[in-house]
Amino acid sequence: MSQERILVVDDEPAVRSIIAAMLQRSGYSPVLANGAEEALIRLREDPAYDLVLSDIMMPGIDGISLLDRISADHPGTPVILITAVHDIHVATNAFRRGAVDYLLKPFERAQLESVVFRAIEHGRLRQQHNAYRQNLEDAVSARTAQLRAAMHELERSYDITLEAMGDALDLRDEETEGHSRRVTAYTIALARALGVNSDHLSIIARGAFLHDIGKIATPDAILHKPGRLTAAEMAIMREHCRSGYEMVSKIPFLRDSAEIVYSHQERFDGTGYPRGLRGSEIPLGARIFAIADTLDAMTSDRPYRKGTTFAAAQQEIARCSGTQFDPAIVEVFLRVPPESWAELRGEVDKASVSALPTLIRPTVAHAKPFGLASLTPEALKGAAHATADPARDR
Repeated sequence: MSQERILVVDDEPAVRSIIAAMLQRSGYSPVLANGAEEALIRLREDPAYDLVLSDIMMPGIDGISLLDRISADHPGTPVILITAVHDIHVATNAFRRGAVDYLLKPFERAQLESVVFRAIEHGRLRQQHNAYRQNLEDAVSARTAQLRAAMHELERSYDITLEAMGDALDLRDEETEGHSRRVTAYTIALARALGVNSDHLSIIARGAFLHDIGKIATPDAILHKPGRLTAAEMAIMREHCRSGYEMVSKIPFLRDSAEIVYSHQERFDGTGYPRGLRGSEIPLGARIFAIADTLDAMTSDRPYRKGTTFAAAQQEIARCSGTQFDPAIVEVFLRVPPESWAELRGEVDKASVSALPTLIRPTVAHAKPFGLASLTPEALKGAAHATADPARDR
């Protein structure tokens, strides 16, 4: 026979004794309380009751108020209210406040047994449900953590692959060695100054790093030609945007970044290539990249010329605002002191020698893509939202 513990609460000793006797004959273990105050003390000392059976009309704290306290402090404990008042509104109020059943005096032992059995079964099922839900939540939480860890590792492996692709391009074009790393750092810094969110930042960073990947398909005779290109050679060179897009867009996690690869030679006024996009038709990442790309091209040494200063490069980019570059992005770019860009370049060049494997790998998932953002000086941390990006190139 079951020995479920039932807390019987009634201010009348005779009623408590009768209910206790009935419950004992039905195989339950009753514990008696002479009112709500004593019931709360017992519950505080030992909350492991299978059921609370309480009268409504009691001096001091009544049964409804006791029900409210139990619902708040012991939400898993079922409560049956007993009353001699035959009023549907009282019963409705009891159920609304959380009672699992309602018993009218006087009642027979069979009625009591039926109501108590139903209430205890209700409590047992609710406990099972809560345990199942908690186990499910724990399992989901554990699986989510595992999935996040797996995604992080997968993302790290992706970026190692990207780095290898970028290094392959640097090996082909020694003249611009380190360009992909520097322009990625500049792009991330400027995108952050514009308020770009972290998810979009990852897309932009990868597109910036791979912007010239299509040049892998460009013949050496054209890529390494020391003089000016002929019109036919220039047409072949310009195919690197489309070639890069076709290569990168086939990789699912780079599909969005591929749009930046495709559009990085577009100009804000529509005179760029390969599609002649203008204004906001150019992806935001490509508009941001255009300024970063030009900044690095102008400040880097070439066999045929010496790189200019960052201040001079900023002046030239300002001059081309509205034609080659998005004016809104130029405005934010010009708020950054030239020495901050110079400092960032120094950090990237230093890291590219000592930490090639980790420079473009995320240090914090979705927050610091490629780790380059950690190189951004404090001066790059302000500014407003905007839209922008065209390019330089041969």
